[in-house]
Amino acid sequence: MLNDKAREILDFIRRFSRERHIPPTIREIGIEASIASTNGVRYYLDRLEEEGYIRRNPKISRGIELVTHDDRDTESLPGIPILGRVAAGQPILANESYDGSIEPTRVFGDPAGLFALRVRGDSMIDAGILEGDYVVVRSQDRAVAGEMVVALIGDEATVKYFRPKGDHVELEPANERYEPIVVPRSSELRILGVVKGVIRTVGR
Repeated sequence: MLNDKAREILDFIRRFSRERHIPPTIREIGIEASIASTNGVRYYLDRLEEEGYIRRNPKISRGIELVTHDDRDTESLPGIPILGRVAAGQPILANESYDGSIEPTRVFGDPAGLFALRVRGDSMIDAGILEGDYVVVRSQDRAVAGEMVVALIGDEATVKYFRPKGDHVELEPANERYEPIVVPRSSELRILGVVKGVIRTVGR
């Protein structure tokens, strides 16, 4: 059973590792947790290791490893941050703001580089994406023709199929009620990522 200070340190290790893709040092943990003594930090790391939350390699300064394969501790799996909402109808203003996280539970593999967006609109229903679903996106700035992407047009984001067509790009919906969004290549079109999956809750 972890006490409040051990839980605080564990949360910091998870957050630091997720944001920087490296574990913190003992000194960095001490600063965050207001523990002046390195032995004091080691005490809590010993507790976390005994409880199976981390492993440590004493030979390197960043030798803390989060344990992610223990089914008793699903919280140790890094979360996929929810950064806002995305249109599946007409584009809407892209407003990136942290809104919790989705635990990947191994479904999407390494969560580094993943983010999630909640869908608004019905233009992708024939692809099985409904309003209120979360699309899980691999962050990248390029896509292959036919891939489902999150695209940014100016300050507006939308999820569509990516169809490059010579001097323009078509962002194609999956609903016959909607026409493709035609974007000249000279326009401010950016690929934010490729959709890797959909998460849906029931009874919403």
